[in-house]
Amino acid sequence: MTPTTSRADPSPTRPRPRLPAWTATLTWKAAVFITVMCCALAALLGALVHVSVANQTVGQARDRALGRLDEATQAYEAGARLGPLAGIDPPGLPDSLHRLAAGGDRGTMVSSRAKAPTMWAAGPIDGKRVLAVEIDYSQGARTIDGLDRAIVGSSVLAIGATLLVGAFAVTRVTRRLHATARVARRISGGDLDARVGDPRTRNPARPQDEVAAVAGALDSMATSLQRKLLSEQRFTADVAHELRTPLTGLHAAAELLPPGRPTELVRDRVAALRTLTEDLLEISRLDARSERVDLDDNWLGPLTERVVRGSGTETEVVVVRDVCVLTDRRRLERVLGNLVANAHRHGSPPVVLTVDGPVITVRDHGEGYPDYLVEGGPQRFRTEGGTKGHGLGLTIALGQAKVLGASLRFTNAEDGGALATLTLPYDDHQP
Repeated sequence: MTPTTSRADPSPTRPRPRLPAWTATLTWKAAVFITVMCCALAALLGALVHVSVANQTVGQARDRALGRLDEATQAYEAGARLGPLAGIDPPGLPDSLHRLAAGGDRGTMVSSRAKAPTMWAAGPIDGKRVLAVEIDYSQGARTIDGLDRAIVGSSVLAIGATLLVGAFAVTRVTRRLHATARVARRISGGDLDARVGDPRTRNPARPQDEVAAVAGALDSMATSLQRKLLSEQRFTADVAHELRTPLTGLHAAAELLPPGRPTELVRDRVAALRTLTEDLLEISRLDARSERVDLDDNWLGPLTERVVRGSGTETEVVVVRDVCVLTDRRRLERVLGNLVANAHRHGSPPVVLTVDGPVITVRDHGEGYPDYLVEGGPQRFRTEGGTKGHGLGLTIALGQAKVLGASLRFTNAEDGGALATLTLPYDDHQP
């Protein structure tokens, strides 16, 4: 048998640490960028100033030291007495400078003698001996240290001031962007009257920045969209309204036809056309937001039973907890009636209407709602699977629920079937 080798499963990769959500904001990114750039600029300028001043200070001290070395050399050659700060092979002379001078060259060097900065100057005399002088370099060292502290302090102040000014400027921009985003969300939620109204867009002659351009484009888009939707709503309302008069005459004429199968078919189609026209008118009123509610206290248990009796369907009513809510009875019955009718028309029995406090659910045991309806809600004149209908029943139910201030969600049950959940506004202090 061929031997086999097995490898242990690699250890699961550890998730990469993520930064907090606030670090993704434009304000934070701008603050980091400004801080980094200010620090880099301050470091560059500070280094240039430090090098320039240090070279100047050291150069002046070196010239003084070399001048004194010349004086000491002349005094030594003349046989005069050397000054107190001059000597031959002094013990404090740095070794590197001593070797340089012993080799025949002159040089200077800053060292710390007795914890005090000292500038040394040395040159050769009499073969390998070295004549050296020293001067106090404390003032020069203090000058450079003070300069460094001033550079650091001024850099910190400059960075802080620049950061505050930059954060203020960026915050003004981000505040306008947040306002534009809020208006965009309101428009997507159906509030077509929402506008950004950026003052920079009101005067076309005024120079506009990018944020103002975005705000102006959003306002123009909302105005155009509102104009098109209003045009479509007026068209739908006008068509439905104009159809009512001929349909009324057609219905009256159908009633005069002699009994028979053709007459029944004509009456059935006329009734369906009248229902469609009334639904279109109702949707037009809902789109125009001209509906007004007539609120009253209603117990949900008896109300749902009355809706089921009126539908003429075999729908089971389950009251888990009955409550009294302040709502518009006619509109609530319209919503529940449409949900029950849709469950019987497109689903499969049994259909169960459940009341659990202010939450009412209507469930069937069919194939469930289509994906587009679950994800985006009902769409008028759209159905799937070859089912009959115009997609107006659920559209009206959703619109009437919004008028009531209720929430209507369409989902599919885990074990199959469509599930509509209506949540009514409810105050626990209500009777």
